[in-house]
Amino acid sequence: MKQQIAILGATGSIGGNTLDVIARHPERYAVFAVTAATKVEAMVDICRTHRPRFAVMTDVDAAEVLRTRLAEMRCDTEVLAGPQHLVAVAQSAEVDVVMAAIVGSAGLPACMAAAHAGKRLLLANKEALVVGGDLFMQAVRTGGATLLPIDSEHSAVFQSLPQERSLWASSIDKIILTASGGPFRDWDPERLPQVTPEQACAHPNWVMGRKISVDSATMMNKALEVIEARYLFDVEPACIEVVIHPQSVVHSMVQFVDNSVVAQLGTPDMRVPIAYGLSWPERMVSGAAALDFASMGQLTFSSADSPINRQRYPGLRLAWEAMASAPGTTAVLNAANEVAVDAFLTGQVRFDQIHAINLHALESVDPGVIQTIDDVLALDRRSRVAAQSYAKALQR
Repeated sequence: MKQQIAILGATGSIGGNTLDVIARHPERYAVFAVTAATKVEAMVDICRTHRPRFAVMTDVDAAEVLRTRLAEMRCDTEVLAGPQHLVAVAQSAEVDVVMAAIVGSAGLPACMAAAHAGKRLLLANKEALVVGGDLFMQAVRTGGATLLPIDSEHSAVFQSLPQERSLWASSIDKIILTASGGPFRDWDPERLPQVTPEQACAHPNWVMGRKISVDSATMMNKALEVIEARYLFDVEPACIEVVIHPQSVVHSMVQFVDNSVVAQLGTPDMRVPIAYGLSWPERMVSGAAALDFASMGQLTFSSADSPINRQRYPGLRLAWEAMASAPGTTAVLNAANEVAVDAFLTGQVRFDQIHAINLHALESVDPGVIQTIDDVLALDRRSRVAAQSYAKALQR
């Protein structure tokens, strides 16, 4: 029997790479459902090629356009309209694997639903853990879900650890996340206020969406990954380190208590962690190019915590500060950052003001008591309001 896959966020880079890997193994996988927000043309192409049972458009108007287009093509994919259907397909009894690739906290309810339903959950949406935290991990445990990381760094850590999870606590000394440093890793920090959205989105190594590209440029993506690693691998924040590795060949490392280090290497291609998540504990062809060690050249590493890098990437330290604060603070940080990045991409604030907005939200929003997912979502909304208000104030 083919495994049925639901891809949440099918029109993004992770979604496209997932569809590519699935197409290489038609005997093993079938696309059950794909979801998107507004990108009708991309969904038309996906439905024409992969013929999923369902296509979910969270934007109702876009759903109607897609429904008309598919009818004209005589494509029998059923179009569902509205965000509630993200949850429906994620927990469907017919789905075996959920690829969670929706950017931001918007993907949290569907991730929670997949976890409660006991799915194999391939987590490319780091915000689900950053925002959901202990509540999300509790849903994974109680639902009996298999949670597999798809971020290249966390997949690398997972691949470097013993398969027997009971050995993790006694054997891990340190998790070392690598970062490319983004497009401004050699810039004088004084130049950063002049950065344009086009410059920030021009990542030197990876092909990614605009939001995560900006996060890479500020290194906020690494801050969120530090928080994600804390929950995925159940380690103390002090046991997580970030190093800058411009070549993006070593995707992350684990240092064990005997001081040996195990690393995962590969070309910067997201199809590798996607294929591993789909086939785990086996491996299968991903479509990624092999490393050529003879022509690779040097692999270099430097501290992300050096004085100059603290100026280039002030947001990185917010990860540890948020984790040391009241429960829910990481959700405040994530919501503020989503607002700040959007304000930068739309020309409302400067690149360096992204950090200022994040700091303001952390200082002004009280997380309160977090007991349910509704509490988390309410905190997310309050944090966005605070960040949006401050972003508007910066424009005056």
